[in-house]
Amino acid sequence: MTPETVPSDLTGQLLIAMPGMGDPRFHGSVVFLCAHSETGTMGLIVNKAITELTFAEMLDQLEIPVDAAPDLPVCFGGPLETGRGFVLHSAEYAPRTRDAAEDGTLRVDNRFAMTATLDVLRDLADGHGPKQALLALGYAGWGPGQLESEILRNGWLTCAASPTLVFGRRMDGKWEAALASLGIDPLMLSSEAGHA
Repeated sequence: MTPETVPSDLTGQLLIAMPGMGDPRFHGSVVFLCAHSETGTMGLIVNKAITELTFAEMLDQLEIPVDAAPDLPVCFGGPLETGRGFVLHSAEYAPRTRDAAEDGTLRVDNRFAMTATLDVLRDLADGHGPKQALLALGYAGWGPGQLESEILRNGWLTCAASPTLVFGRRMDGKWEAALASLGIDPLMLSSEAGHA
């Protein structure tokens, strides 16, 4: 595989960690790529729940009053800026702010967007948030060419992202479901890992 075989724009795709992934922080991870370009890559791990913190507890800590808050999953989004929250959500949502240019939302594609402001949390708390969402604490990031190099070293597979997979409530089955979307049996992949 050559660098030319790695797509130049993986924005809106999923990364699936291979069993031989050298970084334990990404073992078994499925990462949604919010942005990918020649200047670097930013993504959110969407299958590692933080079980010690609920969405309602987070809203309480932020002193956001709750009317009709959904029971959203809270994920470990990645090892960078773990104290910062990111809401990955369906694209129909736009924060109710005065200035649309400053709404803090990154439009990934026509199905996904990401907002990193308190406005989205307030909207979720009062029942005016996006139809589908998950909250991630922290994010995953790669410098220019770093992710491409990891893909070429067989650290990651890539696949199309679907809202069903990304926003699914069952965290422990997302890795297997992402592999299955490529026609790969996780048991066969695991049994072959490490063999030349």
